[in-house]
This record gives sequence, structure tokens and C-alpha cells, in this order.
Amino acid sequence: MGSYSVALRAILIKECTRFLRIWVQTLVPPAITMTLYFVIFGNLIGSRIGQMGGFDYMSFIVPGLIMMSVITNSYSNVASSFYSAKFQRNIEEMLVAPVPNFVIVLGFIGGGMLRGLLVGLIVTCVSLLFVDIQIHSVLTLIITVLMTSMVFSLAGLINAIFANSFDDISIIPTFILTPLTYLGGVFYSLSLLPEFWQSVSKINPIVYMVNAFRYGFLGVSDVDLSVAISMIVGFVVIFFTIAMTLINKGIGIRS
Repeated sequence: MGSYSVALRAILIKECTRFLRIWVQTLVPPAITMTLYFVIFGNLIGSRIGQMGGFDYMSFIVPGLIMMSVITNSYSNVASSFYSAKFQRNIEEMLVAPVPNFVIVLGFIGGGMLRGLLVGLIVTCVSLLFVDIQIHSVLTLIITVLMTSMVFSLAGLINAIFANSFDDISIIPTFILTPLTYLGGVFYSLSLLPEFWQSVSKINPIVYMVNAFRYGFLGVSDVDLSVAISMIVGFVVIFFTIAMTLINKGIGIRS
């Protein structure tokens, strides 16, 4: 296990160094983007909307915006990093090394989680300029943000495994991840929707992540908390199993 921990630490250091070295490109843009969201949706539009779910609109959207930044950065970090390793052919060096594949997977998703959590922390600090944050359940916040960043780090890894070009790693975020995020209850409560569309929205996994995270802050959720946490844990197990199966079989890696 000692050699495994050394390998895991080495991959984590490499992944963290990768995005910290270019922090102007990886950490600053999300902060600027979220600041614009706070100004436009929170101050300008929020002042006209009033309250949402019993809270002022700015307080209501803060958890969703933090979660949105965690999701997109966890995903993009692993997708781009793992595909770059494939493109440069250095992933093969890891696969032939005396290190189990699960250590490689944990190393890459660990890097994605760290970037997602760091960006989420930055966005949280930015939000303090616009609203006084209240916390209802610290444990719920920690569990939700860790599991969600892990889910989308694994999803980014799976995307990178199947990708055959750099264009392929942008297809999923553009056509699937972004729409699901915007329709995941970040800017509105599901209770505003007709009953049919409430049921349709609950097919969207991001709904459960956003609402569980919002419950940690505000104590309100459009879905049952136990169901939300169970869904997130289920996705972690499913995506980790898929990622391990793909790497063990060498799908998308071995030519």
C-alpha cells in the first residue's frame, strides 16, 4: 500500500500543478463569470423577482451557482487532463507501471475534485460580496459537494476515454451538461413548474445535487434529501464502475 500511496500522491501533485500553474485560465474566469451571474441575476433581475422559496432571490441562487461552478470545473479538468495524457501517449507509461488502475483513476478524479472544490470556494467568497450566507447543515454541504465533484470528475474521465480529438471533450459539456445544469433548478424552484414538468425535471440528476446543496445552506429543498443523497452516491458507484471497466479493458486507450 505504501507504493500505491506514493503513486497516488504523485498523480495528485501532477494534476494540481497542472491547473495551478495556469491559474489565470483555470481559477479566475469562473470567479468573473459567477460575479456577472450575481450582478445580473441576483441584483438586477432578483430585485424584480422578489422572494423565491421563502428567501430573497440572491440567497436562493447562491447554492446553485456554487454547485454549477463545482460541476463544470471538476468535469473539464479531468476531461482535458486525461485526454492530454492519451494524446501525448504518457497514459501508457502509467498503465504499464506496477500500479493498480484504481490508483490512476483516483489520482485523476482527485485532481478534478480539488479544482472543482477550489473554484467552489472562490465563488463562495465572491458571493459574500453580495449576500450574507447562512448555513443550515455543514454535514450535508460537505457530503453533497464532495460526492458531486466526484461524479463529474468521473464523468469527465469517461468522456476523455472515448474522445478521439480535443473537439470531442467539448461536445458533452456543450450539448448535455450545460442544458442539464441550467434546467437543474439553479435559478428557480421546481414548485413554480406545472406538476408534469416537475416530474420531468426530476429525471435530471443535477436537480438532486443542487437541491441537496441548497438544503445545506437554506434548509429547503424541492426533493427529499435522503433521495437526493442516495442518487448522488448511486452515480458515484455507477460512474466509478464504468471508468474502471473501460480502463481495465483498455477501451479508448490501447491502440
